[in-house]
Amino acid sequence: MRKHLSAETIYAGLYVLPRGTLRSKLLAALRQAHSARRPRARGTDRRGQSSNMTPIAERPVEVATRTVPGHWEGDLIKGARNGSAVGTLVERTKRLVILARMEGTDATSARQGFLKKLRHVPALLRKTLTYDRGKEMAEHERVAQRLAIQIFFADPYSPWQRGTNENTNGLLRQYLPKGTDLSGYTPRKLNAIAHRLNTRPRKCLNFATPLKVYAHLRHPSLVALGT
Repeated sequence: MRKHLSAETIYAGLYVLPRGTLRSKLLAALRQAHSARRPRARGTDRRGQSSNMTPIAERPVEVATRTVPGHWEGDLIKGARNGSAVGTLVERTKRLVILARMEGTDATSARQGFLKKLRHVPALLRKTLTYDRGKEMAEHERVAQRLAIQIFFADPYSPWQRGTNENTNGLLRQYLPKGTDLSGYTPRKLNAIAHRLNTRPRKCLNFATPLKVYAHLRHPSLVALGT
């Protein structure tokens, strides 16, 4: 009988059991190097609710298998005192990162910011978007209609259901530190940050870069010619 080791068991082993120097070394080896395990929120979701949300349980099976490109995960990274934000989008199969400048943190800003960036993605590579239940996606139906994209919502307090986006957000904090005003980041600056992540070789892509494999999807003949 095969045994399954959950992420929670691993984190418990890292944060609870070790002591002293061993604990410090283990935690320092983690990508985001948090000194303490952040507790999961419990109880009722108090962030506000959008209407007509399609739950992640209804998402096509192909999204979970990562065998078909064109499925995205999205979120907002918040700035100081939640007064500014940057939209983050990650393609699940190729790990391509897109950063969207937001004029604010409300639903209208999120709709405008995501529309502006996603409209440049070819329709064949723009199948679904999975988001959390934050109230900034209250205008999700307008986004879905304009882009002809299906939008699904993760279960409350289930960040692992958007694990690719969560991990990417952790990496992005190196460039978009907490406690800073994100409104000062221009589209050009955000594109430069995204380019750094998209030109980083990934083990899951056989050490190719997200930008290269994504370019192959868009223009396979040009990539084959080395252009």
